[in-house]
Amino acid sequence: MIRIGRIWNPAEYQGGGVTKRYFEGWYFKQVDAAQSRIVCVIPGISYSADGSARHAFVQVVPSSGEEPHYYAYPPEEFSSVPGKHFAIRIGRNTFSSSGMTLDLRDGVHEVSGSVRFGSWSPWPVKALSPGVMGWYRFVPGMETYHGILSMDHALSGSLLVDGDRIDFARGRGYVEKDWGRSFPSSWIWAQSNHFEEPATSLMLSVAKIPWMTGSFVGSIAGLLLDGKLHRFATYTGARVTCIETGVNEAHVTVADKHEELEVRVRGCRALTLKAPVLGSMEGRDAESLGGTVDVTLRVLSGGRADVVFEGTGRQAGIEVMNAKDELGRIPC
Repeated sequence: MIRIGRIWNPAEYQGGGVTKRYFEGWYFKQVDAAQSRIVCVIPGISYSADGSARHAFVQVVPSSGEEPHYYAYPPEEFSSVPGKHFAIRIGRNTFSSSGMTLDLRDGVHEVSGSVRFGSWSPWPVKALSPGVMGWYRFVPGMETYHGILSMDHALSGSLLVDGDRIDFARGRGYVEKDWGRSFPSSWIWAQSNHFEEPATSLMLSVAKIPWMTGSFVGSIAGLLLDGKLHRFATYTGARVTCIETGVNEAHVTVADKHEELEVRVRGCRALTLKAPVLGSMEGRDAESLGGTVDVTLRVLSGGRADVVFEGTGRQAGIEVMNAKDELGRIPC
């Protein structure tokens, strides 16, 4: 049974009774207090195009230089709790808005322990704009849907990754998710909540979006600053005024009538993650952990552009997937 209320609760499992041509994954990023260790944990579910290949998974991405660990489970070992309070289980691994507990073993790698979360800082959910996608969330059959569940929250607890204990006491976390059929054919994504100013967080996404018989380049960006979320999105009237990409780097500016957000993205060594293609986790996604984002926010008024914030976000997650140059180029 599909619960219509899930539209206004993006954290909740969105798949309902779908059993083919579908994926859903949650992205939990943890950074320790010393900003020297990062572990991303991605639980999810995958159904191939014809439904014959099905599995749940937990993908663990350490910043230690090792390739990600991918643990597959029978789909029956995935369960979710519908309703306001987000909770899913995959095997002996649990994930909720209050924390996660891991017990992952495949004979080669072992990851165990628990991390507790402080209060989440979600992208606002409103009646006609239920989260980061705005009114696009109501459009059926989109290639990918997106949710920002927490721009920034406190951490405690620890994880044991192949015998290496990582303490997350006084660390910071971030949570988002994706669901649908496939990742876009080209995109830029960057996230950091480690600026000099506490509780500052950035998320930027630019992607090629299939639309009817064609496509368009859409963008979503949010800068959480002094308790206020500065939003820039295609559905709010913001447009990309500058875009340049290179190998693991990008320069993007998005602007509306009132504000302008400029972001320079610089990645580090990229790791190869599994990514969805028509529901199957057969694609590839190059992500670097520990990169930097240089951020400038300007207020536009009377033909002037006054800087109100400049900062560098560290320990950034960065993906620049534009090998075919499908995002175009607007000189900066």
